[in-house]
Amino acid sequence: MPKIAIFSFAHYDGQCLVPALTAHLGADNLKCLPVRLSEETAELASGCEVVCLFVNDIADERVVNYLADIGVKLILLRSTGFNHVDLECAAKRGLDVRRVPVYSPYAVAEMAVGLLLSLVRKIHKAYNRVREHNFNIENLQGFDIHGKTIGILGTGNIGRITAKILNGFSPGRLLGFDPYPSDEMKALGMEYVSKETLLAESDIISLHVPLMPETYHIIGKESIQTMKKGVVIINVSRGGLIDAEALEEGLRERKIGGVGMDVYENEQSFFFKDCSDQILSDQILTRLLTFPNVIITAHQAFLTTEALQTIADTTLQNLKDYEAGMQTSNVVEYVKKM
Repeated sequence: MPKIAIFSFAHYDGQCLVPALTAHLGADNLKCLPVRLSEETAELASGCEVVCLFVNDIADERVVNYLADIGVKLILLRSTGFNHVDLECAAKRGLDVRRVPVYSPYAVAEMAVGLLLSLVRKIHKAYNRVREHNFNIENLQGFDIHGKTIGILGTGNIGRITAKILNGFSPGRLLGFDPYPSDEMKALGMEYVSKETLLAESDIISLHVPLMPETYHIIGKESIQTMKKGVVIINVSRGGLIDAEALEEGLRERKIGGVGMDVYENEQSFFFKDCSDQILSDQILTRLLTFPNVIITAHQAFLTTEALQTIADTTLQNLKDYEAGMQTSNVVEYVKKM
């Protein structure tokens, strides 16, 4: 049986993932590591044929080469995204990479809607007031989602579910952008438009695209300038979709009315850690956390009981398929750019 090094191990991984892998491999073949994979920690995978990674683990060229040198053959991703893995290097060194393509799109979509509702009705501010026995409702005025123009940037699984939930608020228009328009969304009443039109005409923009070179900083200084004054932006996808510096500028200029983010472009140094006794080195993040119209959560959108079970089940199945020599749709292959 292969030995597995589980990087970025958290207590919730012990609920589903560890029991699933232990039943298949035995406890002695699991190495649970509560640290991120990086160039400095990669040596902890010594003696393991498999590494199991989460979203903020770093498997760049240096790390992948090192893993290959010490005998690692398989990278199991506990995530849908794979932008943190150098697939070209993995292919060259013969490492198999497998992911969890869907764990709970409902969990992430519901989190997006939750952030939106908290922002537009100022629930986060009201909660803090009432906890201090302040029952004054001055400056808690929000706005109706009903009748507004909602833009869904990316209509994959999560984007479609988010759109269906938000459609229940009876928006004035439901706009979508995706290279592959969905017939289901068209039947729902979604208007597919260009990315530029969506950004310019939406009152609410929700991001549901993967992080790739072509989507990096899709929300930046230029695109923000084209948006409606007071636009609300929701991001539960990947932090790198938004230029944090441009975001702060847009908020200060009152161009952006509110932001709800479960991700941040430089989150690797902070998210999934208790930094409450530290001074954060990221000055933009520090300032954003002080803005009353910004809600930031620490990449928890996936964190539901159902999602954890699916991640565990799929990760175990990916391992079994690898052991059986089966190539499935969960294999992430390097595609050479033209």
